[in-house]
Amino acid sequence: MAERKGKGGGSRDISVGREKTVRLRPGKGRKVSSRRWLERQLNDPYVIQAQRQGYRSRAAFKLSELDEKYRLLKKGTRVVDLGAAPGGWTQISLEKLGPSGKVVAIDISPIEPIGTAVILEGDMRDPDTAVRLTRALGGAADLVLSDMAAPASGHTATDHLRIIALVETALDFAEEVLAPGGAFVAKVLQGGTEREMLARLKRAFKQVHHSKPAASRKDSAEMYVVAMGYRGAPDFPGIDENR
Repeated sequence: MAERKGKGGGSRDISVGREKTVRLRPGKGRKVSSRRWLERQLNDPYVIQAQRQGYRSRAAFKLSELDEKYRLLKKGTRVVDLGAAPGGWTQISLEKLGPSGKVVAIDISPIEPIGTAVILEGDMRDPDTAVRLTRALGGAADLVLSDMAAPASGHTATDHLRIIALVETALDFAEEVLAPGGAFVAKVLQGGTEREMLARLKRAFKQVHHSKPAASRKDSAEMYVVAMGYRGAPDFPGIDENR
């Protein structure tokens, strides 16, 4: 059984137990694939726990596990959550950071307000987004998170290339807004990052790890790259807000 601290400082149980299995009857107009997906959601212990504990997605537990392993979310940390909708990672970040921390959540889709997090609607590929973000953070970021994933095509090689492209875009953004010593976390597929991407990460960060949280579904190829100790430049200039 795993526990973590809640907003009030007390322990909140994030253990998952066995629930009564839900089976759906074949419905009129409902595809078999849709029924199976819905059954999986209804029977997923992490989905059930997320609903019980008020998290917007089961993904919240993935970040919680990564933080327990790598101690990413320190008090007072300034965090950027890329592709944040619906907000599960932002919720965990706020809980872990305490009042001295700051979280800016970015997505091209609208996000309902989440506590003290600053919500930015926009495309991280837009140069103006980095400027808006550093203004909201009040400086450079200490941690950039990306749980973004492209829609699955069913073709493994294509899906791998799509997610690597997303990781590259997220890393481009991270290298622009991270302070030296900062960290970067992004979703990849099993097999890890491509050789060129891994080499780039190792040049930019002192430590690079791959991890698959228990909250990731066993039949999912997803895992996460965790890069820590951003080398940056000794005279890190931050973002030029006047450009």
